[in-house]
Amino acid sequence: MAAIPDVMRAAVLAEPGRMRVTELPVPEPGPEDVLVRVHRASLCGTDLKIRSRAFFPDGGPPPGTFVPGHEYAGRVVAVGSTVDEFRVGDRVVTEAHRGCMRCVNCLSGAYTACLNSGRREKGHRTQGMTVNGGFADYALNHVSTLHRLPDAVSFDAGVVLTTVGTVMHAFDVLGDLVVGARVAILGPGPIGLLAVQVAKALGADLVALLGTRESRLKLGRAFGADLALDVRDGTAVEQVRDATGGQGVDVVLECSGAPATVDHALGLAKRGGEIVLVGFFGQPVTADLNRAVMNGLTLHTVRGEGAGSLARAISLAGQGRLDTDALVTHHFPLEEVAEAFDTYAERRGDAIKVMLDIANDPV
Repeated sequence: MAAIPDVMRAAVLAEPGRMRVTELPVPEPGPEDVLVRVHRASLCGTDLKIRSRAFFPDGGPPPGTFVPGHEYAGRVVAVGSTVDEFRVGDRVVTEAHRGCMRCVNCLSGAYTACLNSGRREKGHRTQGMTVNGGFADYALNHVSTLHRLPDAVSFDAGVVLTTVGTVMHAFDVLGDLVVGARVAILGPGPIGLLAVQVAKALGADLVALLGTRESRLKLGRAFGADLALDVRDGTAVEQVRDATGGQGVDVVLECSGAPATVDHALGLAKRGGEIVLVGFFGQPVTADLNRAVMNGLTLHTVRGEGAGSLARAISLAGQGRLDTDALVTHHFPLEEVAEAFDTYAERRGDAIKVMLDIANDPV
């Protein structure tokens, strides 16, 4: 293992809407920390909000000081004095959320809903959101936020598994087995396309994917969706209901964050069915909640991964039951982070998962 330098390359927030690459000191691990040499990092919608600084209530940290990036994988290069769970050289993927582990929510396992969110002095961290993340040569993680990658799972796949963790968390909140259930998924983005695969792997009887981009719907069919329907013709909800004998589906996952899809979700669910809101909405949503009340629907929400969901995603990938390669559409070196952001934001080349190649080792 090469010696750890004193300084590293890092992609930092500049003025609103801009990223730039600079040099920062390599962080030093505390007693419970692990220093990771980042090999791959990917972008998601939250990173766009961070780049615009709309993510931060107070406008965010000063330009040139903050490193985004909450989806990344790499190798352990140093560990804190109390860390014996990992060794130097281990291949790992990170979980973004680390709760304070002292509030009632954290103690019950709901650390993504930590009551001390953002309070570093109380132990809370969220990689790339409240503390520096993985768009850099090195990233510092609390030992509890890392998971070892199986040898057969590449760094590219490992990074995508952080998104699978969100999908697993969405199924977690149902409190019931998915096997035999009829599932509808709204939004064929990375989360929705992975949700198709997870639903099939968990034994869903019927999986319907609804969206507006034919290329994404085609990919959903390849991933096992029994129905892949364009909502723009106005008949998709009725087609799904017809496929379920007029009853509707047991479970709806809303993964798009588009305001109109909440009403679609309400129309897709059977009486007594469950809806999980997974996508983040960019604006207030108006929906006919009378439909939920009159039909006894249950609405759940999740925020990212949680409750050990990433570990289960890694298990699925290690068993060869997930196809992540088709979702990684673009690679950029760290120096081209601005181009990577623009490619993702503008969906150039039908971008799905845009990857930053930070170290050269591909595996």
